[in-house]
Amino acid sequence: MWTEDRRLCIVFNGEIYNHAELRSELEALGHRFRTSHSDTEVLLIGYRHWGEDMLVRLNGMFAFVIHDRQENILFLARDRFGEKPLYFHASPSLFAFASEASAILCHPEVKKEIDPVSLRKLFAYGYIPAPRSLYRGVFKLPAGECVRLDLGSMSYQLRPYWRFDLQPDAGLLARPEEDLAEELRELVFQAVARRRIGDVPVGAFLSGGLDSSAVVAAACRGGANLTAFTIGFREPSYDETPFARRVADHLGIEHRIQTLSIDDARAEIVPTLSSLDEPFSDASILPTGLLSAFVREHATVALTGDGGDELFAGYDPFKALGPAAAYARLVPRQLHNLLRAGVELLPKSGRNMSLDFKLRRTLQGLSVPEPFWAPVWMAPVDPIEMDGLLDDPAPLEDTYREALDVWESGRHQDRVARLSAFFTRLYLQDDILMKSDRASMRHGLETRSVFLDNDLADFARRLPSSLKYRRGVTKYLLKKAMEQVLPRDIVHRRKKGFGIPTADWLRVVPQTPPIVSIPGMHEDRIRRAWVEHRAGTHDHRLLLWTWLSLYYSQHPQREGLA
Repeated sequence: MWTEDRRLCIVFNGEIYNHAELRSELEALGHRFRTSHSDTEVLLIGYRHWGEDMLVRLNGMFAFVIHDRQENILFLARDRFGEKPLYFHASPSLFAFASEASAILCHPEVKKEIDPVSLRKLFAYGYIPAPRSLYRGVFKLPAGECVRLDLGSMSYQLRPYWRFDLQPDAGLLARPEEDLAEELRELVFQAVARRRIGDVPVGAFLSGGLDSSAVVAAACRGGANLTAFTIGFREPSYDETPFARRVADHLGIEHRIQTLSIDDARAEIVPTLSSLDEPFSDASILPTGLLSAFVREHATVALTGDGGDELFAGYDPFKALGPAAAYARLVPRQLHNLLRAGVELLPKSGRNMSLDFKLRRTLQGLSVPEPFWAPVWMAPVDPIEMDGLLDDPAPLEDTYREALDVWESGRHQDRVARLSAFFTRLYLQDDILMKSDRASMRHGLETRSVFLDNDLADFARRLPSSLKYRRGVTKYLLKKAMEQVLPRDIVHRRKKGFGIPTADWLRVVPQTPPIVSIPGMHEDRIRRAWVEHRAGTHDHRLLLWTWLSLYYSQHPQREGLA
C-alpha cells in the first residue's frame, strides 16, 4: 500500500488490534484516510506522523517494511514477542527481506550454507535463537526490534524498541488478592475483545487446559457467539476431549471435536516437517497443524492461549527450581554421576512425560551450572555428548550464550523471575510462536495470542513471583482469577501438554531412517542413535526428531512416512 503522495510504501503481515484508536488520534491531528478501516493505512499515516516512535503505540502482531522514498530508507519492524516472522540478509550490494528464510535463499547472491554455530544451537536448544537462522548471512529480526537501512550507503542500524523486562512491583503484594485477580480477569476479557475485531469468522482452540479455557470463557462473555475447536485422539492417554467438553458444556457454547487416531497424526510427519522453513524439535507442531486444518474448515481466525505459561509461570520446571537448588547444594558430584548412571538403567517408556524421561532430563540439567539448567533440561542433546555429534564444539557459555545473558540480566531477581524471562524471551519467540505461525499459516488460518496483549503482558511483568508461583502452585493468580468463570477442576487440573508418542513412533518409522552428510555433523552418531533408540536401550526422541526436522528442511517431501 502507498500513501496518496507516493512517498511511503508498506508491505505488512499481521493485525493491529488498536488501529481504530490510533486512526481517531491521527484524524484529530488533521490526517485524512482513504480507507474506512484499514490497519495497514494506519501504519503508513502513523509512521508519517510519529516516525519510528509509532512502534511503542502498536498493540498487535506484525512484521512490516516501510520504504520512505523521500528519506531514501527502508524501515523494518517486528512485534514485541515475535508472533510474525521477519528474516533479512544484508551485504554491500544486497538487502533482502522476507517472512521465510527460504525465500531469501532463492536470490542468486545468497548462498545456501548452513551456519555451524546455528547448527550447534539447534541441537542445544531445540530451536535457533534470534537473530540467527540456520543459514549463514540470513538473520531473524528479533522480537521487539527494528532496522533502519540507508539505501544510499546500504548501511543499517538495528535497535530494540521494546523488551520483555520483568519489573516486579512489591506494592502489588499490599493489595487484596481478590482485587488483583479481578484486574487480571478484566485484562483477559479486554485482550480477547480486541482480538475479535474484523468481519471474519473467529473461533478458538480449546484443549481443556487453563489458558485455552480462559480465552474461551472470555470470548463468550455476555452471550457472544463463539465456536471452540478440539482435536481428540482415540488413544486415551493422549486425549483431552473430556476436559474440553467439560468447559464447553459449562459455558454453553458450540463445540466441534475431531477425533483422530495416532496413526492419522503420524502420517503428517513428513508433510509437516517438509513445510517448515526452519527446523526445530517441538513435535507438538503435528497436533497443532491438525487442529489448524480442522478450524480452517469453519473459521479464518482462531484465538489461542499461547504465552500464558511463560508470563504466569506455568511450566513444570518452575516446580523443579526449589528441589533442584537443594539437590545441587547437598548432593556431591560423584553421587550425582552414580544417580545418572542408575536412571539410565530404568526401562525406557514412550509415554508423554513419563517418570524415567523426567528423571533423565532433570539430572541432565543438574549436571551443569544453574544458569544453564533450563535450556539443558529441554535440550535435544546432552552438552557432554555434543562433541560426538558436531565438528565444531564450543564451551557451554558460548553454546548457551543467549540463555546465559537472560539469566545474568536478572541477577537481582529470584529464580522464578529469571526462569520466566528465559521462557518468554527465548522459548516463546523461537519455539512456541514459530510453531503456531508455521502450523496455522500452512492451512491458511490466522491465530491470535490473547495473553500477548500489551496491557496484559505489562501486568504480568509487574507481578511479583509469589503471585505467579506459590508453594508448588503454578499460575497462582491466573487460577484465582479464572475460578470465577470456569469449573474449579478445570482451573486446577494437572498440566498435560499437547503430547504425541514420538518416542514410540521413532522405534518403527521411518522404516529406513534418513541419514545424509551435513557439513559439520557426524552422521555415524545419528546412525547409532537410531539403532540405540530402536533397540530400546536409549531414549533419543528429541535428538532424532530434531534430526528429522533438519533433514526434511533440506530434503522436503510431500508423502508420509512408510
